[in-house]
Amino acid sequence: MAKDKIVLAYSGGLDTSVAVPWLQENYNAEVITLTIDLGMVDLESIRQRGLQVGAVKAMTVDCRQTLVNEFLFPALQAGAIYEGQYPLATALGRPLIARCLAEAAQSEGAYAVAHGCTGKGNDQVRIEVGIAALAPELKVIAPIREWGMSREDEIEYGQAHHLPINASQSHFSVDENLWGRSAEAGQLEDPWQEPPEEAFAWTKALSNTPADPAYLEIHFELGIPTQVDGESMAGIDLISHLNTLAGAHGVGRVDHVENRLVGIKSREIYEAPAATVLHAAHQALETLTLTKEQARTKAKISQEYADVVYNGLWFTHHRQDLDAYVRSTQRYVTGTVRLKLFKG
Repeated sequence: MAKDKIVLAYSGGLDTSVAVPWLQENYNAEVITLTIDLGMVDLESIRQRGLQVGAVKAMTVDCRQTLVNEFLFPALQAGAIYEGQYPLATALGRPLIARCLAEAAQSEGAYAVAHGCTGKGNDQVRIEVGIAALAPELKVIAPIREWGMSREDEIEYGQAHHLPINASQSHFSVDENLWGRSAEAGQLEDPWQEPPEEAFAWTKALSNTPADPAYLEIHFELGIPTQVDGESMAGIDLISHLNTLAGAHGVGRVDHVENRLVGIKSREIYEAPAATVLHAAHQALETLTLTKEQARTKAKISQEYADVVYNGLWFTHHRQDLDAYVRSTQRYVTGTVRLKLFKG
C-alpha cells in the first residue's frame, strides 16, 4: 500500500533537514522536498542534501524571474514599504513559495505541505493563508511549531538519525532573496544594543566605504526599471548589480523595531541596497510625473499595499484592485533618474 505524500519547503538548513525524518515518523508519509530559488540558493547542493536526509524525491525550481516580474516590480510601482522602513523582501517571497508548494503538491499527488516556520513569526501566516487561498484541500503541517524542539534538541535529533547536517554557527536567524536580507534573534533582540557588524553581509560599514561617491542613472518605463547607466538590463541582473554597487557604499541598512502580524514587536536588521535605491529613484520620478492629487492618494495606497503584502494577503481581490490603481498611476512614470551614492 502506497504511503501518503508530503511536500516540504526545503531550505537545506537544520530546521528543514531534521523535519524530513520527523515527518516520516510522525505522519507515516513519504516526504518530497521542494527547494525554491528566489535569488540566493545553490539548488543542486541543496537538492542532494534533501535526498541525503531521507526525502524520496527532491525537487527544485528557479523562481527568480517570476519573483521579479510578478511580485517585486509591482510592489516597487506601488511604493510599498512597511512602516516606512522595510521594503518587504521576505514578505514578497512567501506567497510565491506558497504557490510553488501548492503546485508541487498537486502535481505529485500529495495530501499535505509542510514548512519550517516558527510559531512566533509572520511567515507561518503568509504561507498558510496562501495555501488556503490556492489549494484549500491541502493539509498544512508546521513541524517546528508542533514539535517544540530547541536548537540543541534539533542537533541531537539529527545526530541520533545520522543526518549529514552542519548547524550554522550564526548567532542570528537569517533570510534572504534578491530583494533583501534579514537578520533577527540573538543579541539583536535588545534594541538598546547597536547591531554588531557581523549581522551585516551585503553592505559595508560607513568607515569602509569609498572616499569618492558613485553616480548612476536608472531609466524607468511605466514605473519599472529597465536600464542602468544606459545599459538595458533584465530585472534579475539589474537588481543584483545595484545590490553590489549600493552595498559597497553602505546603502540599504535598516534597523527597525516592527509590529508583527502576530501581535508582537520584533527588532529586525535588513539589508536592501537595490530596493532602497530603486524606491528612492522611483519616488523621485513620480514627483515629476504625478499630479498633487495622484501623489497624495497614492501615498495612502502605498501604505495599504504594504500592509496587504506584510499581512500575507497577496492572493486577494483587494490586492488585485490596488494593483489596478497602481498600474494606472504609472502610465507616465517613464524617464531617467540620476543618483549619488556616498557613505550610506
